[in-house]
Amino acid sequence: MTPEKELSVELVKLKIHLKIHTGENPYSCTDCGKRFTTSGNLTVHQRVHTGEKPYSCSDCGASFSRLGHLKTHEHIHTGVKPYSCSDCVKCFTTSAELKVHQRTHTGEKPFFCSDCGNSFSQLSHLKTHERIHTGLKPYSCSDCGKSYSVLCNLKTHERIHTGVKPYSCSDCGKSFSRLDILKTHERIHTGVKPYSCSDCVKCFTTTAELKVHQRTHTGEKPYSCSDCGKSFSLLRTLKTHERIHTVVKPYSCSNCGKSFSQLGHLKTHEHLAQWKPVQ
Repeated sequence: MTPEKELSVELVKLKIHLKIHTGENPYSCTDCGKRFTTSGNLTVHQRVHTGEKPYSCSDCGASFSRLGHLKTHEHIHTGVKPYSCSDCVKCFTTSAELKVHQRTHTGEKPFFCSDCGNSFSQLSHLKTHERIHTGLKPYSCSDCGKSYSVLCNLKTHERIHTGVKPYSCSDCGKSFSRLDILKTHERIHTGVKPYSCSDCVKCFTTTAELKVHQRTHTGEKPYSCSDCGKSFSLLRTLKTHERIHTVVKPYSCSNCGKSFSQLGHLKTHEHLAQWKPVQ
């Protein structure tokens, strides 16, 4: 390139740059009215309306509206992660991913909820949180219609219908639909009981077990019978009690057919039947 040509190119760049300071946006989108500093920026923007994606990945065929997006995508195939964290050894595909990661070191949470003031390190986390206040649940189950505010919760729920249990115990082979349930189950094998009672020395595998136990100290009985008003500390105890009023007897003796409202009563009956003298 000749010196004259180089000078001409630099002058064009300068003119474009000066528009940042003057606020001049001479190129207008005919679809939405948005204005741009350069014709190139307008051309890229118009692809939002046309859906045009002229840049294609040679590895997987995925298409993009911007060359920069294609270049970033190609890192998936090449494994290149050019952006490294100065605080730890982690590397990232994009500068945006690195910026988000660095907040784990700085503690920065620049996104604030206008309703409650909670702050978040990622905009997506804020958007998810805001659904608590709006009640928005955009993810619906195609089988039963139940809705969720977070996509991952829907995916977990759908396993009820599909029966998929992707998390398996390495000790006994038992499978679970959720990772947290597997982690709780594994404590059966390890014997770990991380939840301790502040009133006595007893420890428990889950917070639910601890909560039930604490009622022995507080005397709390949150489950009440709608028929007689009697209260119970456990829901299952209430369910058993309610059979007194409904006369439901789900436990039957396989020998004589007699039915009982409680499994314990059936067990007692079967035990006594063993010692009944033969007529």
